[in-house]
Amino acid sequence: MLKKTMTYTDYNGVSRTEDFYFNLSKAELAEMELTQDGGLENYLNRIVNSRDTAAIVAVFKELLLKAYGVKSDDGKRFIKSKEISEAFSQTEAYSDLFINLATDSDAATAFVNGIVPKVDSNTNAALSPDDPKNVIAMHQN
Repeated sequence: MLKKTMTYTDYNGVSRTEDFYFNLSKAELAEMELTQDGGLENYLNRIVNSRDTAAIVAVFKELLLKAYGVKSDDGKRFIKSKEISEAFSQTEAYSDLFINLATDSDAATAFVNGIVPKVDSNTNAALSPDDPKNVIAMHQN
């Protein structure tokens, strides 16, 4: 989980400092990996190598909003919904973060590394869409 403390100016001209949380669960990462032809990493590499700016921006926006959520008070849940993501996307905090990540590759790399769960090598092998046995085994568990 990545916690970003950001200061931004709201639409009333008030300066606010707030904590924002971003995380992708292992299940979300598995879904993203398994639904992309050749896997998520290959998909992202294809987009970057094609220099398709519109596609890169769209994927990055999707990743940013998919990772955003609110921690429950007891810390047991990380709550995400379309409404929560949409509300965040309508703030200047989102705008400032998006611009920062879109213009600073080091910040973008750190962000992605911060939201992706630590997965051991056995889990990575199970998520490989290149081997149908791994995908079938994963769905049987």
